[in-house]
Amino acid sequence: MKSSSIILTSLSLQMKQTFVRPMFKYTMIVGPLLYTIILGEIFRNASAESFVAYVVLGSGLLNLWNSIAFSSAGDINRERFSNTLSIIFTAPADFRLILLGKIIGNTILSLGAFFLSVFFAIALYRPEIAVQNWLLLAISLLLALVAFIVVSIFIAYLLTLSKKTELWMNCLTYPFAIIFGFLFPIENLPQAAQYFSWVFPPTWAVRLMRYSVTDTAYSFTNALIPLLITTVIFTLLAGLLYKAIFKQAKVSGTLDMA
Repeated sequence: MKSSSIILTSLSLQMKQTFVRPMFKYTMIVGPLLYTIILGEIFRNASAESFVAYVVLGSGLLNLWNSIAFSSAGDINRERFSNTLSIIFTAPADFRLILLGKIIGNTILSLGAFFLSVFFAIALYRPEIAVQNWLLLAISLLLALVAFIVVSIFIAYLLTLSKKTELWMNCLTYPFAIIFGFLFPIENLPQAAQYFSWVFPPTWAVRLMRYSVTDTAYSFTNALIPLLITTVIFTLLAGLLYKAIFKQAKVSGTLDMA
């Protein structure tokens, strides 16, 4: 079976299963509305550029991250509790391709939450749309999706090794939303927290989007290089985690609850 067929099949099945889950419908519809209103009230008196950066884009990115990360973590948890994680891992189709299809499917659905947040922000507050460079904004959104997918793969591999999936799921939303700078500039955080945030690709992806709204192409380039470096690093780390998963499966004979 071709790699593309495995990814597309996994993607299609994932989207069908995820869309009917009540929790995902909440994150797709209710979450964007609530986050947009909260951030909109916080930044009501901010400048047009700040409002676009932290309400229009910030709420959208927050919902995009919550949907991708929560769904990716939940997929591993559901497979483990169903005792099908080992079956998927040892199936003739490559586990990495199956997981990639799942995460891409989650990402496609999560884009709905992003654009719905943008719609709510514009419809409720009618802000002045101040974007310095629309092309850079489009490029930065595409790169942000790639960064989210890479980090989600890393997280999914990590949760495949851990039996404390629910604990990790609760740590993936708001703490990382703060660390990545969705809600306010990470420069407001303690210096140690800023150093920690620089390790993650989404931090630089968020900066790219902010620079396309508020700054110049020069600043955009300065954020692009760290984004590419951290994305490569997380890709390599994901590969090492997969080797650890493979080793554990050979030793224990199972990745499920037993």
